[in-house]
Amino acid sequence: MIVPSPYPATLDDLAKVSDKAELVAGRIIHLMPTGRLPSRVAKRIFVSLNEYERRTGVGEAFPDNIGYAIRPPLADGRESFAPDASYYIGPSPEDSMGFIDGPPTFAVEVRSENDYGPAADRAYAEKRADYFAAGTRAVWDVDPVGETVACYRAADPLAPTVFRRGDTADAEPAVPGWRLSVDDLFGPRPAAAN
Repeated sequence: MIVPSPYPATLDDLAKVSDKAELVAGRIIHLMPTGRLPSRVAKRIFVSLNEYERRTGVGEAFPDNIGYAIRPPLADGRESFAPDASYYIGPSPEDSMGFIDGPPTFAVEVRSENDYGPAADRAYAEKRADYFAAGTRAVWDVDPVGETVACYRAADPLAPTVFRRGDTADAEPAVPGWRLSVDDLFGPRPAAAN
């Protein structure tokens, strides 16, 4: 849990930050840059979502670092999200240069090098709870090391569907009909060393 700041930052302050960040309890939380593998995984998800957008004409796919503004703030003070990839079905913002007002319909969080262990698991669970409290319908927790996709749904947020190699992952009901092969997501397995 983040302690509220005695000198709270605002969404306007967040909009001036040059790197990836989120606003929680009046504090700007800077998010660490990620490595090659997590970035490639997030890119593959975005590319697939973008193709779905092009094919269906419904909603919008976004890559890393789009800002979603949450007004009013959630009970824990969260005022924004910046997922690794996302899909949004809703009205366009009045200011197309600004954040989207409201939560993503579908959010993707791809684990980076330091996103493992009990503390990271708790932080991911807290953020998922925030997504659902804001109105997000599905959240993926993507583990590039374990090569799994855990799809959490707002209707049953404590019982994820876990997709592994050989499976085809979905984000129902958030992105109806969209599918992504887990093998395609993680790419070819590395060749075994001799």
